[in-house]
Amino acid sequence: MNRRRVEQCVENLCQKGCRAVWSDIDALEAGSALPEVDGLDAREVAAVIAELKEVMAVYKGSCAADTPRLQAMPRYQRRA
Repeated sequence: MNRRRVEQCVENLCQKGCRAVWSDIDALEAGSALPEVDGLDAREVAAVIAELKEVMAVYKGSCAADTPRLQAMPRYQRRA
């Protein structure tokens, strides 16, 4: 598994904003193809989903109005 590709994919998805990430997690779990995961194998996609869920755990199912983009949150704060 290429961790760098997984991390880059997560960063790209997070730049879309909080609400879009929730939608993308749902789509990926349903097996939908997203351009951001094109070229990743099944294990890498599963890793992307897991990392996105870790990031989004901070929001507990919602998005704060003042945090429209996840990239504003430093990486060390996003990882458990």
